[in-house]
Amino acid sequence: MKRVIINSNYVGLVFKNKELTNVLTAGQYWIGFWETVEVFNMSQPFFPSQELNVLLQNEQLSELLEVLEVKDYEIALLYKDGNFNQSLTAGKFAFWNGATEYTAIKADMRSLYIGNDIDKNLIEKGALAYYIRSFRVEAFEQGILFVNGMMERTLGPGNYHFWKNSDTVTVVKTDMRQITADIGGQEVLTKDKAQLRINFTVQYKVADLVKALVENKDFEKQLYTQMQMALREITGRLTFDELMENKDQIAKNVMAAAVEKALQLGIELLSFGVKDIILPGDVKDIMNQVLIAEKRAQANSIMRREETASTRSLLNTAKLMEENAMLFKLKEMEYVEKIAEKIHTISLSGGGQVVDQLKQLFVK
Repeated sequence: MKRVIINSNYVGLVFKNKELTNVLTAGQYWIGFWETVEVFNMSQPFFPSQELNVLLQNEQLSELLEVLEVKDYEIALLYKDGNFNQSLTAGKFAFWNGATEYTAIKADMRSLYIGNDIDKNLIEKGALAYYIRSFRVEAFEQGILFVNGMMERTLGPGNYHFWKNSDTVTVVKTDMRQITADIGGQEVLTKDKAQLRINFTVQYKVADLVKALVENKDFEKQLYTQMQMALREITGRLTFDELMENKDQIAKNVMAAAVEKALQLGIELLSFGVKDIILPGDVKDIMNQVLIAEKRAQANSIMRREETASTRSLLNTAKLMEENAMLFKLKEMEYVEKIAEKIHTISLSGGGQVVDQLKQLFVK
């Protein structure tokens, strides 16, 4: 015989030829030399070396244990004294009825959605990351949930978690903010077959999530093509001169032509603007020549107007001097004074004749 001591909060299982023969609680016991004892801490889950179902046939042991069975399609969240301890997959588990309290919450993973009884903190901290698939929709986004290829529902901003099971889950998202797209180098033909390159910009935002992401494929590419076609249609109605004279009107016409088609894509057009109109080299040279000719014609016209005004002024002055001898004499003295301002030295030759001539000129 040999003595066995079982401490408080421990349980001893006595085996003889690998068969459970007795269950020992706290105390001192004598057992045979051919018997073995396995001691278990009652504050820990019961993980025996023998088959659990066989051991549970012992009524004394069965009364000391609480059994948890988890199906193939389930997961169990095990709590120890109210705190999360571990997650359990398919199998049968046993826990001691003692000072330590074990509780479990089971979840059916055949359902895609996680129930409210599952602590969301465990999900966010990653404790259940192996069993959960997560998606995040940013504050400026909206998304659509597809389950097994079928649209399930729309998703606003937030974090979304689903059980990992046989279902295929996809979340398609798009930016709901106002977007500006610059489209450059679009070659167009005017009504009179002038070839131009136009750079333009368009501002838009997604207005209908389902139309944009479900009913249309690559809605942004489709919008790009529609704006190109609308621009070509408008410019094709105008001659080169009309196009250059009504550049501001092009944007309004393109918006009017494209806004309804954009709504079919789930897009609201906010504005459209032509940034640059690039002319081919030969057309640019011709435009420069026309501009130079126009400016020269304007300059000649101005010069002719000035000459005419000057001549008319001289004629009026001549008429006044003809009618008034004193005015003629004053004008004559004004010009002599201007001439005298240019003279620094006067040399006289010819005797007194020059002096007499000056007298006759200035003295009546």
